[in-house]
Amino acid sequence: MAEDLGTGAENTWCPGCGNFGMLNSMKKVVEKLEDKDIGREKILISAGIGCHAKIFDYLNLSGLYSIHGREIATIQGMKLANPDLKVIGFGGDGDAYGEGLSHLIFAAKRNADITMIVHNNSSYSLTTGQMSPTSERGYKGPSTPEGSIEPPLNPLMVLLSAGASFVGRGYAGKLDHLSNLIVEAVEHEGFSLVDVLQPCVVFHDDQYEKYNEAVDIIEESAETRYEAMELAEETERLPIGVFYKEEQPVYHQELYTDLNVVEDKMDKDVRIDKVKKLIDKRR
Repeated sequence: MAEDLGTGAENTWCPGCGNFGMLNSMKKVVEKLEDKDIGREKILISAGIGCHAKIFDYLNLSGLYSIHGREIATIQGMKLANPDLKVIGFGGDGDAYGEGLSHLIFAAKRNADITMIVHNNSSYSLTTGQMSPTSERGYKGPSTPEGSIEPPLNPLMVLLSAGASFVGRGYAGKLDHLSNLIVEAVEHEGFSLVDVLQPCVVFHDDQYEKYNEAVDIIEESAETRYEAMELAEETERLPIGVFYKEEQPVYHQELYTDLNVVEDKMDKDVRIDKVKKLIDKRR
């Protein structure tokens, strides 16, 4: 089944890129969702701009390409239009935690029923490695040739603080674990963030070594948001898995109750007639 999820498009990622692991994990995700009676015809995707976004070209799933950080708004619109869909957005650390951060925070705040998967390689790699919001202090790139003087953003802390109802972290080097984590995020009713440690072999040649030594699978998620924040602040080890999950009222249900805009929309002639009557009243 994974073979027919490919598109035949030429893959232009660098050899060894962590995005290959993420692509193969996503193919596993679709298979596992189909085993749970969530067919690929019910899955819609979007992506921003950057190395991460090429996954849109390589996955044979329906969706809409977006721009920097706006895939978060795009998939919220998809879900509001048709709540029966499972919508998944792909972003990079610069894309989602830079340009898209306000969209991400408000999606978490309102508990939009979307899944955001962030390819976090700590640099703007497609545009030759400038520092990103998650680059470590001292990172040297075209925009910081003497080394970044800024501390990195902790996206898990930000989203936990924003009220996200599902926060997890995965690693592109552990495909089975990552695919299971994403399936759990997609099945969760509400906002889900999956931050993925995605090594960039060009601008961070030690990331695989670092992550292989430091990643530590969480067997059980934290019971409280405060405990999850403590996990998110760990630096000696890098916990991966579900940091926190809770049930909250879901945005589209609070807004629409049982309405499905796609299926329950008015007949075209009825809409036109209502518009004409409204115009006549204003004359």
